[in-house]
Amino acid sequence: MRRKGFVMLVLALVVMLAVVLKVYGAEKIAEMCVPMGIITLNSPEGVEAKKSPVDFPHTRHFATDCKVCHHTWQGEEKIKSCTASNCHDQIKAPQKSRSYLSYSDVSITYFKYAYHKSCIGCHKEIKMKNQALEKSYQVDEEQISPAGPSGCIECHPNQE
Repeated sequence: MRRKGFVMLVLALVVMLAVVLKVYGAEKIAEMCVPMGIITLNSPEGVEAKKSPVDFPHTRHFATDCKVCHHTWQGEEKIKSCTASNCHDQIKAPQKSRSYLSYSDVSITYFKYAYHKSCIGCHKEIKMKNQALEKSYQVDEEQISPAGPSGCIECHPNQE
């Protein structure tokens, strides 16, 4: 008798799954697949890399709203690479300014500056918030977020 109930439950779950796929469309579900694990960020084609590629732990960033990094994404279409989206597609470095992190609106189209401003800027912001929490002496361990790397070797460990 118990086995019959189990079989009925499994059949009901299969029917529910089929209904969900029919309602939402298998194609729609496949389009929304998010890359899991580590994404290797390489220089665009035609650019000679001066440092090693960056292994980006995409899964660790799931608590962050997707639009923080993918700022032009509308939420429906497939996300394009930064260098293929007419956003950060400049492959030649602009003339350097005095301060490495003083990115202008023009230079932010350079792919490397966009990554650096977004990634390092966010990690430094988290680090400053953590320091402020620690100084307040009103902090629990759960409130401290991992800040992430903000130095060259931390992201490019295999420098040549």
